[in-house]
Amino acid sequence: MKQTLKIFALVAIAVAFAAMPVAAKKDKGGEARIKFTEDRHDFGLIDENGGPVSCVFEFVNAGNGNLVIKDVRTQCGCTRPEYPQNPIAPGKKGKIKITFLPQGRPGSLNKTATVYTNGKPGKVVLQIKGRVAPKNKK
Repeated sequence: MKQTLKIFALVAIAVAFAAMPVAAKKDKGGEARIKFTEDRHDFGLIDENGGPVSCVFEFVNAGNGNLVIKDVRTQCGCTRPEYPQNPIAPGKKGKIKITFLPQGRPGSLNKTATVYTNGKPGKVVLQIKGRVAPKNKK
């Protein structure tokens, strides 16, 4: 009888401990929601010899949980992202900077940067476009 009571008590304690992370997650929980002000930027005409050009995409965490930008992937090495490494609290704003390197890329510009988050949506595609004017030949 004592042995059965001890086993029952151990099982009850184990179940209580197993449920703790779930309860803690619900208390802190919530769901992050990324919302961009704009998801496209047009540079217009860019001088190939003018050096890198950048634009900033602003967003807000419109959810009720912390937003984490897991990664931002661009199509090629000519486009470089900078993004927050720390979580963005609910209601707070953040910025993603995209820099394009026009050297050696005359012509039409149409590139994307894919933002991966822990929230909704889990993936957002940002677009930059423009036209790179060829360098003057001397």
